[in-house]
Amino acid sequence: MSDTITPYTLSVPQTELDDLNRRLDQARWPEQETVGDWTQGSPLAKVRALCDHWRHNYDWRRIETRLNQLGQFKTRIDGLDIHFLHVRSPHPNAMPLLVTHGWPGSVMEFMKVIGPLTDPVAYGGSANDAFHVIAPSLPGYGFSGKPRETGWGVPRIAMAWITLMERLGYDRWVAQGGDWGAGVTTAIGVINPAPCAAIHVNMPLVFPGPDDLSGELTEFEKASLASMEHYQSKDSGYSKQQSTRPQSLGYGLVDSPVGQAAWIYEKMWAWTDNEGNPEEVLTLDEMLDNIMMYWLPATGASSARLYWESFGSFGSTKLEIPVGVSIYPKEIFRASRRWAEKVMSNIIHWNVLDKGGHFAAWEQPELYVKEIRDCFRQVR
Repeated sequence: MSDTITPYTLSVPQTELDDLNRRLDQARWPEQETVGDWTQGSPLAKVRALCDHWRHNYDWRRIETRLNQLGQFKTRIDGLDIHFLHVRSPHPNAMPLLVTHGWPGSVMEFMKVIGPLTDPVAYGGSANDAFHVIAPSLPGYGFSGKPRETGWGVPRIAMAWITLMERLGYDRWVAQGGDWGAGVTTAIGVINPAPCAAIHVNMPLVFPGPDDLSGELTEFEKASLASMEHYQSKDSGYSKQQSTRPQSLGYGLVDSPVGQAAWIYEKMWAWTDNEGNPEEVLTLDEMLDNIMMYWLPATGASSARLYWESFGSFGSTKLEIPVGVSIYPKEIFRASRRWAEKVMSNIIHWNVLDKGGHFAAWEQPELYVKEIRDCFRQVR
């Protein structure tokens, strides 16, 4: 097997962008929802405004240039091409940091934090907090390869990421993630490879057991359980579809830019810390940058397939590796520290923040960077 790492330059043919515009122009729209809010999904007026901006004001070449400037690469691991960003710090003692995105995100989640993490001095920080940033695209996401056989679940991705860090020549590193990134990062922690000094997650996969629920709950724990109940009853339909019939879903998402945009846009509303509109947190361009990472490589089915592979496997897992945790108030599920301490024997950082949601680095880059610095200072 080749260990070659190849520089990757993103250059989307203009014909693909022209095709996108044609599809947007010829979109067939449903009737308006019968409610005055988002409870039936992404509202027609909001999606039309998003797609109008996409068609007439959005500039893909802007973010394409940015990605190429950062440094993109591909390498083949376990038979699959893995796309990743690799941004080295100018500071010689920087710590390698592996960051993993989730669904419906991408490496776009990290655009605001790569600079402060790799070159803290340029942002008013200390060179002692510098990181080399490695941000891979999950298999079937972005410009990584699409698995052609079953088996590409979270444990296999974790092993691929360990191989990637070894291939890059890093003999001591740390890992971080949220959403599926938290799953992959936790799986790395379970494997506990010698070079990995610690992990950090902003959605700890820790769930209360019967004993936890039979005792007196704190107000934080009551609110957390209420959030989980809301997720199960009102917010989890996407995961049921993606974990059972990803292929059926994929036909619509891959064929229709409006369908792909609306599918993701609704989660930008549901999972960010906003007062009613996702645009309060993320700009239309930022959301479309991310949506393009699904539209251009046609990953509607392949990204959903990860749910088919691994969604039912999440549960509290014992971790002995040093672990840092940051809890944001609008996260889907927020574990309490006492629940976590039953499975995490070496918590080196724990903080509950007062703002932010599911997309921590994207929504609150300054807070995210501080959390990462504070956590991994413990193991430098």
